[in-house]
Amino acid sequence: MKKFKNLVIGGIENKIFNLILATILLVSAAFVAVTLYHQRMLTGLVEETSSRQREAIGAITDNVMEQVVDSSMDRTTELEALIINELFNGLKTRVEMLGDYAGKLFVAPEEAPRAAFEGPDLRKDGKVTAQMILAEGVREETVADRMGLAANMSDMMISLYGVSEGINSCFIALPEGALLVVDDRSASKFDERGNPVSFNPQIRPWYKLVVEKEGLIFTDVMVDAFTGEIGIVCAMPVYVDGRLEAVVGADLFLTSMQEQVQNSEENGSFVCIVNQNGHVVFSPRSEGLLKVVPQNLAQDIRESENEELAGLVEDALQGKTDVRTVGLVDGSYYMMGAPMETVGWAILSALREDVAAQPTVLLQDSYRQIEENAQTVYVEESGKSSQMIVILMILLLALLGGSAIFLGKRIVKPLNTIITRISELREGNLEFQMEDTYKTGDEIEVLAESFARISHKTVQYVDEVRRVTAEKERIGTELHMANQIQESMLPSIFPAFPDRPEFDIYATMNPAKEVGGDFYDFFLIDEDHLCLVMADVSGKGVPAALFMMVSKVIVQSCAMLGKSAAEILAKTNEALCSNNQVEMFVTIWLGILEISTGRLTAANAGHEYPISRDPGGNFHVYKDKHGFVVGGMSGVKYKEYEIQMEPGSKLFLYTDGVPEATDETEKMYGMDRLVEALNREPEASPATLLKNVREDVDSFVDEAEQFDDMTMMCLEYRGGGGVQ
Repeated sequence: MKKFKNLVIGGIENKIFNLILATILLVSAAFVAVTLYHQRMLTGLVEETSSRQREAIGAITDNVMEQVVDSSMDRTTELEALIINELFNGLKTRVEMLGDYAGKLFVAPEEAPRAAFEGPDLRKDGKVTAQMILAEGVREETVADRMGLAANMSDMMISLYGVSEGINSCFIALPEGALLVVDDRSASKFDERGNPVSFNPQIRPWYKLVVEKEGLIFTDVMVDAFTGEIGIVCAMPVYVDGRLEAVVGADLFLTSMQEQVQNSEENGSFVCIVNQNGHVVFSPRSEGLLKVVPQNLAQDIRESENEELAGLVEDALQGKTDVRTVGLVDGSYYMMGAPMETVGWAILSALREDVAAQPTVLLQDSYRQIEENAQTVYVEESGKSSQMIVILMILLLALLGGSAIFLGKRIVKPLNTIITRISELREGNLEFQMEDTYKTGDEIEVLAESFARISHKTVQYVDEVRRVTAEKERIGTELHMANQIQESMLPSIFPAFPDRPEFDIYATMNPAKEVGGDFYDFFLIDEDHLCLVMADVSGKGVPAALFMMVSKVIVQSCAMLGKSAAEILAKTNEALCSNNQVEMFVTIWLGILEISTGRLTAANAGHEYPISRDPGGNFHVYKDKHGFVVGGMSGVKYKEYEIQMEPGSKLFLYTDGVPEATDETEKMYGMDRLVEALNREPEASPATLLKNVREDVDSFVDEAEQFDDMTMMCLEYRGGGGVQ
């Protein structure tokens, strides 16, 4: 080490300077080289990435558009089907009211008065009136007595006509060839010369169909005999002691429906309606299988060569379909259908594929333009950045060179002292103390103060770690005890009823946390009644577990009082609502099995649908009626339903943690997989079925964390022969 004036050559200060200078030069050279390499690499990468992004955007937007189309068409088609079905259902309800009233009149005609009636009157055109019309050759005096009896319905038919939008008329027809009709079109009952027209109801299609079916019917679309407008007739017979006394009915104009369907074709979409025979009733199409043709020439679309369209119509008449791709004469369409159960028709919705794909094309064009602009800006800015980097590196080199000389003098002594003091720290003496040597007024002092704070906090942290560790051990012990308590409250010994051969039952619960909010229960109310409970408390963890315990005790207490399933839920709801300050609730499925007969009476308070299996068959979802959750609102009434279980029948109950189990991609397990897992061994015992489902869920979820409690229970009914 040599000293030349004030410069020490070979000392630590000189070494620090040389080291910093060499480091700066190497880092600068590496930075420049890496920057140039990255610029070239990024240029190629951007081009390749852009191409992949365009492909990905196309795939993603296609998928999103398909989902949007599916969701939109599903909501629209179902809503339109419900609206039309409600219209027909209202017509059916009014006809049933007329049939009920007529039945009371004709079953005891001697007890009813004879009301006044009259024929059509031109002066009353536009006014709602009851008008008698006779078949040709029928005289009024021969039907006066029975028409007077039927005329008692005039006021009721006038009232129904007045409150029913779209109804063409209400009527009652007698087998003698007389008709009492209510409408506001008296003028339509006269011919061009002003003479009343004759009308024989017995030759009308609706009358013949009623006689043939001997029950309530809906006709196909037909032309009204008086107005010439298209409509549909709903009618039903009135029998007394097996004898046809009358036919009551009402007809509904479908002109507005026809116009709406014909005007529905817009922007590549349209709707059409087919009847129960697979014939197109209304459609805006003028060519192909979906155009409207006379009924006697109409083809059953279900038998057409277009298998996609035939299958869609077949399925739509049975229930709501998914969105499918169907080829029509003018291109490929997204199509779906939904039934109108009241009349047995179906509505079909269609959207051209190329129209649905237009947003994807526009998005890709827009992205391509943005990409080209971005590449231009990138090239320009990269050149400017390179120049700026060179200038900054030169300035930084000069600045750091001078700083290195200064820092060499300032750093050496305090740093050596700091290193010495740090090396002297031992267990029991972990706190670094400040000294005057470190008070340099710069980063050295800050560094020393930092060491002092860190060592002080380290001592505090060690103490805190010890305290937290002890607390965690205590909490872990308590949670373990809570888990044991919760498990002990649930039936866990199997077989549960070894002396009862009439049935077999098995259940499991796997909480997502140490304790959970799900619970199941099964117990004998008496020797012939087995109570089954499957429930899910809102929330998770300790609060849900506490609420679960309270709910379980209350349900069992109410059940042992001998109440029905609905009454048990109602009593439980009132008990939980009486002091539910935490505003928690519980969904419950509760059933009571009469062991000797296999009759299962159940009620559902917002819980999942049960899954049942008939002897020798497969498992399927039983969509029961849901009531409101328990604990959410007082005064709730619950409805019961019955399931008749035969020897070999099975019932699978579960909480939402099973179908909503998710894998690492957030994809749900789902009801379809659940039913499929059960049907792999439908004849297996309840314990084996639950084991199969659990293994299938675990295989699907793989490494994903369990999100919710998973609780399952399975009952196999073997027959009531064991109960006397």
